[in-house]
Amino acid sequence: MHWALRTGLTLVIAAVGSLAISFFGIPGGMLMGGALTVSIAALSGFPATMPNGLRNVLFVCVGLSMGANVAPDTLQLIGQWPITLGALALELVVIVLVCGIVLRRLFKFDAGTAYLSSFPGHLSFIMALASTGVGNPRQIVIIQVQRVMFLTLFAPVGALFLPVGHYSGAGSELMDLTTLAMVATGCAFVGWVFTRLKMPAGYVLGSMAFATAMKLTGHFDGALPPILVDLTFVGMGALIGSRFAGMTRAEFMQAAFGGTIATAITVAVTTIFALAASYFVSMPTGQIWLGLSPGGLESMGALGIALGYDTAFIAAHHVARLLMLTIAIPLVVMLVRGRQPLTEPSESPETR
Repeated sequence: MHWALRTGLTLVIAAVGSLAISFFGIPGGMLMGGALTVSIAALSGFPATMPNGLRNVLFVCVGLSMGANVAPDTLQLIGQWPITLGALALELVVIVLVCGIVLRRLFKFDAGTAYLSSFPGHLSFIMALASTGVGNPRQIVIIQVQRVMFLTLFAPVGALFLPVGHYSGAGSELMDLTTLAMVATGCAFVGWVFTRLKMPAGYVLGSMAFATAMKLTGHFDGALPPILVDLTFVGMGALIGSRFAGMTRAEFMQAAFGGTIATAITVAVTTIFALAASYFVSMPTGQIWLGLSPGGLESMGALGIALGYDTAFIAAHHVARLLMLTIAIPLVVMLVRGRQPLTEPSESPETR
């Protein structure tokens, strides 16, 4: 099947799922539905795909939307961020320690697989290390992708029951299309520059940085066209689900139970820390949760848009998480390597 046809069918499957889930009024249903239906299709054998070019366009749209949703009082609230950043650092230690122990002792994973599966983020970095002989790359990627998908699916459901609060950063009137086109062009360029500089999630962070600067300086106001936001959600759902393409159901089930338990532990730890931090800062609990969540920046940023939170806060904490993991992952790998012999290097699966 030609890649263009596979891409089109992937987007159609995502759109059908998005419309079906959003019918029930679940927050973030457009994103959640697409991710769910494409994941099911991919695990059933459909060759779901999202080309890199289209993926980058989606990332620019996510960054643009996140910039449009930045809270006007973001600069005044930055003084509260050290509290939540401290909670984030402590949360990461607890997640990696508890999940690593559970995967080793309960599911009998080797130390490399257990701890590399427990790190919440930096998948490309983790897979590069796994390909050198630390852990089982197939099991690691299944657990890591499963974590992002589960968080994308269940975070909106949690928003129905937790005291999440609400904030809408965008104005009620639609922004001028000429301004939108100019800002989108600037977002794409800055995103390209960030990517060339090897920054993580370069297109998302670069486009958000440009859109945020335009908004805080008064050059970018109003709400984005709803059709643009909805199409972005459908595309992101398709992208998340397509990461399961090429995995057999047997491979998935081999690591899925351990991944489910690890994800449940991660969600529980994140929720405890978010609720605790909410007593010390004047922010919605849901916003804090998305900032501390171990999901991908693109996915959690999109959920922040859907739920109407301050996306500058969410992005800053996810960047901080990646920086913390950049230091922590090599340290843990060195400890693991010092305690067990290396396995033969195996080919890293495509992580897209």
